[in-house]
Formats: sequence, C-alpha cells, structure tokens
Amino acid sequence: MYTYEARVRYSETDQYGKLTLGAILDYFQDTSTFEAEDRGIGIAFLEENQIVWILSGWQVQIESYPMLGEKIKINTFPYDFKNFFGMRNFYLQDERGRTIVRANTIWTLMDTEKGCPIRIPQNLLALYHLKDKIQMEYLPRKINLTDTMEKKEHVTIREYHLDTNGHVNNAQYVKIANEISQARNILGMRADYRKAAKLGDVMIPYVGIESGKEIICFKDNDGTSYAVVEFQNEM
Repeated sequence: MYTYEARVRYSETDQYGKLTLGAILDYFQDTSTFEAEDRGIGIAFLEENQIVWILSGWQVQIESYPMLGEKIKINTFPYDFKNFFGMRNFYLQDERGRTIVRANTIWTLMDTEKGCPIRIPQNLLALYHLKDKIQMEYLPRKINLTDTMEKKEHVTIREYHLDTNGHVNNAQYVKIANEISQARNILGMRADYRKAAKLGDVMIPYVGIESGKEIICFKDNDGTSYAVVEFQNEM
C-alpha cells in the first residue's frame, strides 16, 4: 500500500471550508501517480514502452468531508488485474484515523501506437503489489441514463482541462459536472468514461434526475458520449 499525507489547503475548499469533491479526486490521482513515479513505472516508463493507463471508471463513497487545515492521509493500492484491466482502491483518513472516503477505480492499459487496449505484460505485473480490496459497496461501471435528460449550455475544452496525455483529465469531467449539478451534499459519485475529449472539442451536457440521483452525460455534436457522471446527493 502507498500512503501520502497532506493538509487541507484553503485553495481546495468550498464556501463552507470543506474539501471539494474535485480536490478529493485530485488527491487520489496524485497519490497513485506518486506511487508509480516512486516505483519507477511512472510517466517516463510508460512513454518509453508506448503504453498508458486510461481511467475507465470511478466510484466514490463519502461519509464526511475533511475541513480546512485538517491533516489527512490518502492510501492506495491495486487489488486485481484482468487481461488489460487494472483495479485500484483509494481511501482517505481524517486526522483521527477514521476512513471517511472510499473509492474504487477501473483502469485500462492502452497501446499508444495502435490506440487499442493491450494485455498487461508479466514484467509490469511483477512491479505491483496486490492487496485485498476494501469494504465498500461495489457498483457497476456502466451508468444508465434517465428517461428524460435536459440539455444544458455547451462546454468548450480548454488547455487547463487537459492532462499529460493530451486528453481531458478524468477529474475535470467530474468538476464540470459538479458546476452544472444542483446537488447540495454529494455522498457518492460514479463516472463512466467512454470517449476522450481533446482541446477544442465541444461537450454538450444532458442532465437527468431520478430517485435521489443526478446523472450528467457529456456528448459531442453527433450524440456520442464522452463521459457519464452520477451524483448520489441531497437535492
């Protein structure tokens, strides 16, 4: 297991002094990135081998949000590999050691030259250390849309949305969805990534609300989905 310790900064909080959902995702991403870099299987290694890990799905369960100035600990580890998929858990502890955020992620290993998934090679698998997955409710990656979806104002992809792969960073979809959302207190989140958005692309959000869930689907002009985000919340 890899652990990263931090303290909630003012720039990461909302108007109530709570760590934002977007910042939680950033912490999770940073922690797994630090682990890869420290183990020698980070960005340079992936580029040299012409492969990349692409996030296919997020699931996050939140019991409470850390507050401004609070010391936090983020933990992560992979728990399974299947063909070209890798499964990884994250959990965030408050300064009293309580686990207050749990997350599950599904990653796909891609061949950057061919642009297709690739079976995880044994020499790469040997560099990871598996642990038993954490206790949480594991929901399907696929998010079904509601019967009625309302079209919202389009979003044009800017440079600050992108990551080192030249695609919209996975957390950015959630941050954009959160800005559109009517949610007051997000207790759970899922994200299903389907097509990578790039600089200059126009994403059209469609929003549906059903049974305490708010679903936001980002589509292109042809109706193909970039990503679907689901919030379980208090409206």
